[in-house]
Amino acid sequence: MDIGKNIRKYRTERNMTQEMLAEKLGVTFQAVSSWERDEYLPETENLIKLAQTLKTPLSAIVEEDRPVFRTKDNIFDWEHMKTYVKTTAKSFRLTDTLKAVDYAVTAHDGQTRKNTNIPYIYHPLSMACHALAMGIREDEIIAACLLHDVIEDCNKNESDLPVGNETREIVRQLSHGKTTNENRVEIMDAYYGDITVNPKAALVKCIDRCNNL
Repeated sequence: MDIGKNIRKYRTERNMTQEMLAEKLGVTFQAVSSWERDEYLPETENLIKLAQTLKTPLSAIVEEDRPVFRTKDNIFDWEHMKTYVKTTAKSFRLTDTLKAVDYAVTAHDGQTRKNTNIPYIYHPLSMACHALAMGIREDEIIAACLLHDVIEDCNKNESDLPVGNETREIVRQLSHGKTTNENRVEIMDAYYGDITVNPKAALVKCIDRCNNL
């Protein structure tokens, strides 16, 4: 328990000496000193007086001082993820993936995730890392994870992509045109219908949805 440390902490924060605190509590300063050294525990009555005198909740005095866990604004570093993907791609000779990494980084440069200041590249790189973590080593799947949004969001054409025909086809299937209230149902039905005929495109779409969640 950290009662002694807590008493000393709140006493010093209030610029009180052991003698001053002892006087307010009606005990000797030796008693206060022994509490702070954790030689003796204050009786319940004195704990209540301590809380009142130090103007702090009783729980703050008797609870252990545990470290507070705080998440960072961005848990992952996208440059580290890029390095991991490229290193793995070289190891498994994933040629499309190697070309797709730098292309995706350049294409999404300056873009951020919706309603955040997080660089957009976190999304495709996270998808590629998740796929690799699941043991997926198909070059076209990892490359499509990296490129799946460049046609829709970066004004790129299918023919611009620096990858093979199978990867291009997956990215095409994962892209759809602009929708309006009038044509949304028609466009999205055709979009999902196209994806369902290609298990690899469907897998990339599942990873995409999981990452968005």
